Amino acid sequence: MSAPHTIISVVAGALMRPDGSFMLGSRPQGKPYAGYWEFPGGKVEAGETPFAALVREFREETGIEVRHATPWLTRVHHYEHASVHLRFFRIWAWEGTPQPHEGQAFAWQTPGKYTVNPMLPANAPVLRSMQLPDTLHITSVTDCGRDHILHTLAQRDNPGWIIVREPQKDREQLAAFVGELSDIIHPKGGKLLVNTDPDWIKGWPVDGLHLSSARLAALRERPPHLAWLGASAHNHADLAHAAALGLDYAVLGHINATASHPGKAGMGWNGLAALLAQDIPLPVFAIGGVQHSDLTTARQQGAQGIALMRGAWR
Repeated sequence: MSAPHTIISVVAGALMRPDGSFMLGSRPQGKPYAGYWEFPGGKVEAGETPFAALVREFREETGIEVRHATPWLTRVHHYEHASVHLRFFRIWAWEGTPQPHEGQAFAWQTPGKYTVNPMLPANAPVLRSMQLPDTLHITSVTDCGRDHILHTLAQRDNPGWIIVREPQKDREQLAAFVGELSDIIHPKGGKLLVNTDPDWIKGWPVDGLHLSSARLAALRERPPHLAWLGASAHNHADLAHAAALGLDYAVLGHINATASHPGKAGMGWNGLAALLAQDIPLPVFAIGGVQHSDLTTARQQGAQGIALMRGAWR
């Protein structure tokens, strides 16, 4: 069956608790896919902004008042009954306790450990994106020193997600460094990805691969058997290509001037927001001249979070 020509504009939101859990709701009886679980939301009415629609839908469906939400992902999904243009938000602050005003059920979920099913098909990639962190930490032995990086990670209870980027190392040297990092990170539940030749990482104790922008441009299909795959991007074409290949995230920059490129202006936060407003369906991390305190700003522009290199090890 061909996809319907009419596209319905829809907003959906994830209520976010400080511990990272979020709320899903079941679709009420009488609606398509009744009983399936989804992020609450609904249609954008004529003359409404997406945020205004989000506030109204959550008030009508759950009885809460949305106080602070940030744009996140945009996706188009074709169902048998309609095609929907979905704008997802993450809701960080609200008033009230969710109540099932339409006979639905609610459930708080932990990313990657879902206790309800079936899930609405359009939400599968979004649920996967929920597992991503707010911050990516990128290694730079040349700038920060091997011993300092290893010591810093050893001191952290939660090492988070680490991307190994060491272009000066050969395969044997890189494998040894990855092994040292894995011994620290994996027992604490962290994730380890490597920015290198995809053929190098076979058999390595890593959770995925990070592609340079050059390797991304040369890629024609997603490599199999990779739990996580991301890439560096510099423009809309890079982001579109990463999305078309089904990558899990992109790191976009640079945002501001950096220590390595002090005289080269970045796209700035407004430039980031303009790019992410162009229906980007995958999570994006802002990089380049950013610091921990920029996380809120990055989210407000529509980013998943931030990526740090030198700032990750201070």
